[in-house]
Amino acid sequence: MRVLSILTLVLTLVTAGPAAAEDWAARAEHHTVELEDFTFGTGETLPSITMSWYTLGTPRRDADGIITNAVMLLHGTGGSGTSLLRPIFGNELFGPGQPLDLATHYIISPDNLGHGDSSKPSDGMRTDFPRYDYDDMVKAQHRMLTEGAGVESLDLILGTSMGCMHAFVWGEDYPGFADRLVPLACNAIEIAGRNRMFRQMLIDGFRNDPDYDDGNYEDPADLETGHKIYANTLLLAGSNPYRLQAEAPTREEAIEQYRTAAAGLAARAVDPNDTIYQFDASRTYNPAPRLSEIDVPVLWINSADDFINPPGLGNPEALAAEMPNARFVLIPASKDTRGHGTHTAARFWKDELEAFLAD
Repeated sequence: MRVLSILTLVLTLVTAGPAAAEDWAARAEHHTVELEDFTFGTGETLPSITMSWYTLGTPRRDADGIITNAVMLLHGTGGSGTSLLRPIFGNELFGPGQPLDLATHYIISPDNLGHGDSSKPSDGMRTDFPRYDYDDMVKAQHRMLTEGAGVESLDLILGTSMGCMHAFVWGEDYPGFADRLVPLACNAIEIAGRNRMFRQMLIDGFRNDPDYDDGNYEDPADLETGHKIYANTLLLAGSNPYRLQAEAPTREEAIEQYRTAAAGLAARAVDPNDTIYQFDASRTYNPAPRLSEIDVPVLWINSADDFINPPGLGNPEALAAEMPNARFVLIPASKDTRGHGTHTAARFWKDELEAFLAD
């Protein structure tokens, strides 16, 4: 089974409702490429890494054979290339006349380094796997596109959560490769304060589990304490207080909903080493000093009920003003929004995207 992004899984467990069922993931084509001689920012090297990705739609080429209609989607921490190929996202964007209509757009959705079918610690190296960061992940995406997918430029990068931060890295490290950027649900400052603390809670929860054994555990599910800390932390970080208050207005209902959701999340055992690496990869992220270098159009959208990126933190309006062609949008909180997971519920920001693409 494909893994949802961690916070999308929280959203699904806590606030799931019925969804119309276009199975975009089943329609997607799966691809892989081996990238030889990959050097990480730490100086570590591997003879090769695997990058995996999914595509929807048909590439269009100009007279020189260059693909001209590629859009890359970038998933969140713990997710995969199919995380954004779900009805709550694709049903709003991929259909006829919609902003990323598959009749005119070629969708590329990677399993990012450390995730899905791309190279990761659980493939066998465990904690000997190089300690990658977001710069390494974006470098792997760039090589995947140019060496594997035959893509030399992108019409758009749209990223959620971790993918949102990757969009800022793309804008600074590969200027002009993407004509437009749409970062959803992140900040453009160093990850510190409560954001860093919540990540460290997850990391330490697994590392301090008595069954972790320096990363040499036999079965990920054996780390029961680590998984409980992981579940409790993510339930808090991924939820919307307004929605939960409406759905669990009494003490008894709140406790029952918490226990059901926590048990469901903890039961879906993740690989502890993979998870530690995924949350640690943000340690060097800090695009703020170079934002003025991003001169392509940028639509940056956050939601006011986001525990991880609360309104005003880091002054995103001022940060957006440092980019020559950027606009920041804050989606108001309500019992209908989905906390940090509002990024995946495209109906809340679809109109903004449509206007941005038409401008």
